[in-house]
Amino acid sequence: MASMTIAQALNKAMHQIMKVDASVVVIGEDVVGGSGLSGGEELGGVFGVTKGLAQAFGRERVIDTPISESAFVGMATGAAMTGLKPIVEVMFCDFFGVCFDQVFNQAAKARFLSNGRIKLPLVIRTTMGAGDGSGAMHSQSLHGLLASVPGLAVVCPSTPADAAGLLKSAVAADGPVVIFEHKGLYGVSGEVKAALPAVPLGKGNIAQPGDDITLVALSAMVPKALEAAATLKADGISVEVIDPRTVHPLDSDMILASLAKTGRLLVVDEGAAFMGFADRVLSLAASEGFASLKAAPQKLTPPHTPVPYGRKAEEEWLPAATDIVATVKSMLM
Repeated sequence: MASMTIAQALNKAMHQIMKVDASVVVIGEDVVGGSGLSGGEELGGVFGVTKGLAQAFGRERVIDTPISESAFVGMATGAAMTGLKPIVEVMFCDFFGVCFDQVFNQAAKARFLSNGRIKLPLVIRTTMGAGDGSGAMHSQSLHGLLASVPGLAVVCPSTPADAAGLLKSAVAADGPVVIFEHKGLYGVSGEVKAALPAVPLGKGNIAQPGDDITLVALSAMVPKALEAAATLKADGISVEVIDPRTVHPLDSDMILASLAKTGRLLVVDEGAAFMGFADRVLSLAASEGFASLKAAPQKLTPPHTPVPYGRKAEEEWLPAATDIVATVKSMLM
């Protein structure tokens, strides 16, 4: 076991993947980076996640592109149809608006329209999340929106081991997978196995077992949920924290089994307050877990507004551990 950050785990996973599979290519804006600097220092994108890949595998497999998401996501979709396994970096998920036709009309539908004859091993890595003052156009969490598109798998890792393991499973998949990496988690450290074993798509994780209430959280909301659970434990409240890891396909069985044990459900998510991931989980509880419910299931999300720019306003906009504690206590009264 070794300790590394999420950014380091993703980088190491890509090195391992590309070393054993020559069909894997990395495509995106500044994925090499630094080519214009003195000495040609390779920065590996704005977050450094692809650092060292071009030096190790060459510029034919690690391709800096023009600032045109529609062009390079379209190129990667075609490449996946014809035998390559592209890992595409869309720098911020907010930019999916530029390439949405390529994603939801082409990549998501190719296998269906070809009756399975066309495989589409396409991975799109992107960032999500507020908290760093990046403003309304660089801070959204659109995992729920992408998961609503039939044909796409969507994952949101919260730990280094899960980030690397889900990436490996995504590259091995026959269909397109979108990986949402929270900007605020890139520097978070955790223990990982040297081999970085794959984590199955569609399989959640019980981050902490408990008996009194089920708390479902994704991405950067997971550490906040665990912080809240520790506070509540001191008050004699036992919280089961579930990290689904995959938005779609969702590990419904794990959530329903936990709900059958606790009878109460709170979903904490940074995504949309209206028709987002939290609403999907509440719908699951109402339609398939109703008999287990001891109280109305609830959600905790940001307000249904764009992300505010001011740091203090952004802090108020995001769900906090204290908000989770207060909501859980209100549900147990």
